[in-house]
Amino acid sequence: MPRVPEPVRPPGQAPGPAGAAAPVATALRAEAAAFLRALRHHTEAAQDPQEAREAARALGRSARRLGATLHTFRPLLDREWADRLRPELTWLGGVLADEYLVAARLTRLLASLHRLSGPAAPRRGGPGIGAAKAGALLERRLTLARTRAHSACLTAFASARLHALVDEIALLGGEVPLAPDVPGRAGADALAQAAARRLADAVAALPLHRAGHPYNADALALAVPVPDGQDTPWHQVRLLLRLHRYAQEVVAPDLGPDPRVAAARRALDHHRDAAEAAHEAACAAATPRIAPTTGYALGVLHADQRHEVEAARYAFQRAWAGEAVEVG
Repeated sequence: MPRVPEPVRPPGQAPGPAGAAAPVATALRAEAAAFLRALRHHTEAAQDPQEAREAARALGRSARRLGATLHTFRPLLDREWADRLRPELTWLGGVLADEYLVAARLTRLLASLHRLSGPAAPRRGGPGIGAAKAGALLERRLTLARTRAHSACLTAFASARLHALVDEIALLGGEVPLAPDVPGRAGADALAQAAARRLADAVAALPLHRAGHPYNADALALAVPVPDGQDTPWHQVRLLLRLHRYAQEVVAPDLGPDPRVAAARRALDHHRDAAEAAHEAACAAATPRIAPTTGYALGVLHADQRHEVEAARYAFQRAWAGEAVEVG
């Protein structure tokens, strides 16, 4: 576990630069402080697994916010520094998210399998007698994946790589490395507007006309058991939506969350979860020498999760249009 340093501010240094980079520097300092608090909390909660998990999730959120700010506002920052730090933040955010996501995927799949194999399910072509073995197979696979993710997390906390990253972030309490001769105050606003345009362009490229119904049977038939395929543009929109949301928080920190953006984010999170769950069901169904009934149950589960993918796309379409929507 790395030592948790206090943010560094040289004696007599002003709180931050004026002009274009001021909101960016302020946001970076605030998120760096949140990062160090979460790391300290994780260190102090070492004997409480639940507290440690929550602290790790908070640390991952801070890493993603810092990385997003470096990405969107890179022209205002020292590029060499930003390009060196951002991959490290991406690495840490991914490592810290994996264990939680794997556990949530197992919970989702087992709950779906239980629902599909209810009393009325066999008459509707549900998983039937293969459900129990399908559930056991998924539990074995994902428990192993979660154990690996947990080990990777522990390794990361003990690594020199994290030590170096923490030291870099602690320095943000002092001088934020800026690009020389940054433009006027509109620079940060212009970069946030560019992030909004990239999001709008990506949404415009989505087949929203196909997401105009809660269930798209054609898309289900075209679904392929790989984690990208037709889902990739939607995952990209989810990433761009997050960059847009964080950019708005930098340039307009006093504004509350946009309900339309929040609803769209929930729909795309649901989309990501369902798509990854469907992929896991498909991979499990490809296990050699499983019983036909087990494979059938996993096929039904895959179709159910692809249905959820389509429902999430429909929810996003409505949310983006500004209509009230419930997801999940």
